[in-house]
Amino acid sequence: MTDEHSRTARDVQITFDCADPAALAQFWAEALGYRLQDPPEGFESWEQALDAMGVPPERRNNASAVVDPMGSGPRLFFQRVPERKQVKNRVHLDVRAAPGLRGDARMAALEAEAERLVSHGATRLERHEPTPPLGAGHIVMADPEGNEFCLD
Repeated sequence: MTDEHSRTARDVQITFDCADPAALAQFWAEALGYRLQDPPEGFESWEQALDAMGVPPERRNNASAVVDPMGSGPRLFFQRVPERKQVKNRVHLDVRAAPGLRGDARMAALEAEAERLVSHGATRLERHEPTPPLGAGHIVMADPEGNEFCLD
């Protein structure tokens, strides 16, 4: 017999180690249509909350988070770490930028999104052409700190 806890879906948070949490959070908010997480209840801004918590200025960019405004997607959390990214990601995000599209229309939509994200600090790495019947085509990108993701 299974208890209620083992049948409950879990919330997922995706955590990025990075050098500049505020900047990377802003990039991913733009890329995904997310927004910066609101400050704790009772505070009008994060500055006000961090002042009240006694967080010194040099530690105020140690973390940031973005959330799906509709509440359905995972929270993305960005935490400062001292080391830089050193190797290829083993896990990456696929940004579904052309749902329902195929062929030339799909690749044109992905190209337009790639250009938009490059204007926000992303780097285009490579394009993979459609290979029917299963390969729909995608573009490999990197965020401003070099974390790979795909426009799919």
